[in-house]
Amino acid sequence: MSNYSKPKRVGYVVKRYPRYSETFIVNEILAHEKMGLSLDIFALRQSSDTHFQDTIARVRAPVTYLPASNVLSAGEFWRELMVTVKSLPGWITGLDAAKDEVARDVYQAALLALQAQEKGITHLHAHFATSATTVARLAALFLGITYSFTAHAKDIFHESVNDHDLLQKIQDASSVVTVSDYNVGFLQDKFGHASSKVQRIYNGLDLSYLPYSDPKNRPPRIVAVGRLIEKKGFSNLIAACAELQKSNINFECHIIGGGPLEGSLNKDILKYNLQDKVKTLGPLPQKKVIACLQQAAVFAAPCVIGADGNRDGLPTVLLEAMALGAPCISTDVTGIPEAIKHNQTGLIVPQNNVLELAQGLTNLLSQPQERTRLAQQARYLIEQSFDIDKNTTILRSVFNNVATTPLKNHKLNKQQVEL
Repeated sequence: MSNYSKPKRVGYVVKRYPRYSETFIVNEILAHEKMGLSLDIFALRQSSDTHFQDTIARVRAPVTYLPASNVLSAGEFWRELMVTVKSLPGWITGLDAAKDEVARDVYQAALLALQAQEKGITHLHAHFATSATTVARLAALFLGITYSFTAHAKDIFHESVNDHDLLQKIQDASSVVTVSDYNVGFLQDKFGHASSKVQRIYNGLDLSYLPYSDPKNRPPRIVAVGRLIEKKGFSNLIAACAELQKSNINFECHIIGGGPLEGSLNKDILKYNLQDKVKTLGPLPQKKVIACLQQAAVFAAPCVIGADGNRDGLPTVLLEAMALGAPCISTDVTGIPEAIKHNQTGLIVPQNNVLELAQGLTNLLSQPQERTRLAQQARYLIEQSFDIDKNTTILRSVFNNVATTPLKNHKLNKQQVEL
């Protein structure tokens, strides 16, 4: 049997670790460790967050922060790089592939390859198709091992995405994972046959930490959770709350999270005279977020496509709310309708439609039996399609299947380059 048939060790490559908003990565790592997969975590940057989720403390995998090259002069950079890569079996191929990449990524890729060689890592898996995948791809080339990556949302939808770069990564990867059927279709429409290796594996949840409870007798509280950025649609939620207040609906709304739009959203709250009804609570530890969701009569995720093309893929907190029995209302953005099936597992309203959002909120707040019906069906869907143990079993089979053939550099033909 080949030494690659069951990878002894997998390296996870991320841009920053830990990240408050990336609980799905921590959930995935914990599920792998539970099943005995040995992991190392490699981060390109230190975390810039001020709050962290409680589950991070349960991760056993060692974390290596890869030094950057920006403290080196150009001459020092090339001398150190050449000394580093010449001990790696694929250094010529790797340097050829690296010629158009930024120096920091090349340097960190070389260091990652050395670390992977030393630790006996046979496969690299990156999250997000941006710098983490750039570094994983080059490191795999330097070392002659395989790599895969998970594409999420901003890394494929944002206006800054370089299509040629993304295509190269898809071609060179042994396998590509993404988090919704919508994303699979998007990549196939953009890249055609080159994206045939892309497969959907939903982000999973550890349901043992997310017990279901009936929402019928919960207080009339709307809860929203996420980064305070355009694509979350929280300005529309505040405007919808103003409509509820006009209609004398009994409610309160808690918005959990931090971000650049905090000041703007607080101004909206003042503008609509909602200070007694709508509160921004800032980022909270995961245990407190779960406690808030367990008391929510409605969970609102009024996601929108941003002016820069940025959009959510399938928000993990939306899935968590469904698991916990919080009736959900969201929009028809990207993969969300794969979880929120309208009038079955929640309510879907058009994005940027404040009046329909307000009407949906009113319906859920005023109909306890309907909340229970939707919540029960939502929990069943989560158990069937979003269980972390089931989904990471599929992902480990991806690692096992792809870790049989070392990565070779693929050349793009003229037709593929001219997208």
